[in-house]
Amino acid sequence: MEISDEQAAQALLRWYAEMGVDEAVAPQAADLYSWTATKPTPIAQTRTLARPAPNQAAPQTQPVTTEETQSTDAAIAAAEKIAAACDTYEALEAAVKSFEGCPLKSGAKNTVFTDGVVGADLLVIGEAPGRDEDQAGKPFIGRAGQLLDRMLASIGRTRTENTLISNIVFWRPPANRNPTPLETAVCRPFVDRLIELSTPKVILIAGGAPLQALLGITGIMRARGVWREIETANGTKVPTLPTYHPAFLLRQPAGKRLAWADLQSLAERLKDH
Repeated sequence: MEISDEQAAQALLRWYAEMGVDEAVAPQAADLYSWTATKPTPIAQTRTLARPAPNQAAPQTQPVTTEETQSTDAAIAAAEKIAAACDTYEALEAAVKSFEGCPLKSGAKNTVFTDGVVGADLLVIGEAPGRDEDQAGKPFIGRAGQLLDRMLASIGRTRTENTLISNIVFWRPPANRNPTPLETAVCRPFVDRLIELSTPKVILIAGGAPLQALLGITGIMRARGVWREIETANGTKVPTLPTYHPAFLLRQPAGKRLAWADLQSLAERLKDH
C-alpha cells in the first residue's frame, strides 16, 4: 500500500521520538534571513535521494583547518587572560557568562557554570550540559544528575552543603554529543581558575571528556578508581579521582559496583583532609 507524504512524515517523527531526538540543532547558529525560498522536496523523494548507493564509501571527516586552529588559539589566549584577571568566584562566573570564544555558546540557551557550595572540599567535574541543564542553567539536574545526587548522598555529600559541581565545558554541545578537544581547550583556563579560587581538597572527575581534558588520559575504563593529581596553570595541585559518568551508569548499571568502590575511596580520602 502506497503511503502519502504526510503519513511518511508522521512515521518519521514517531521514529525520532522513540530514538530520543527532541530538538533540531546544528553546531553553528543558522542565519535564517540568508535562506532563499525554494520549492520543498517531497519527503518520498528525499528518502530516495538520501539512500546511499551500494558499496558507497563513507564520507571523510573534514580535517581541522589552519584558520580554525588559529581561531581556537586566539580564543584560548583570551580565556587565559580573562580567567587570570578574576580574583573572586563571582568575577569568574561573570567572565564565563560573557565569554564569546567558545563556539558551543551560539547554539546553547544558557551558560551552565556551577551548582553547589563554593569553597567546598569536594569539586565534581563532569562532561557537558545536557538538555535539562541547558534549559535551567545548572549542571547535573537531569536523570544523570539525580543519580549523581544519590551517589554523593551515599557518602554523606550534597550539593547544598559540602559539594561544588561543574563541567569541563559550560554550554551544551549539539545533540548532546561529547565536547571536542578544541572546545574543552577553550574552556580549560576557566576550569583551572575555578579550581584555584574554590580551593577544593579533592576533585572527582566524572567521565572520559574531563579525564582527557584535565589529565591528558584517554580510556575511563582503565583510568577510573586510580588516584592522580591535577595541576592548574598557576601550579595548584589537587588529588583527583576519575570515575564513570552517571549517564554511563544509567546505560550500563553493571558499572555501579565499580563506581561504588570509587565512592568509598573518595570518602576515605576526604576523611584524611
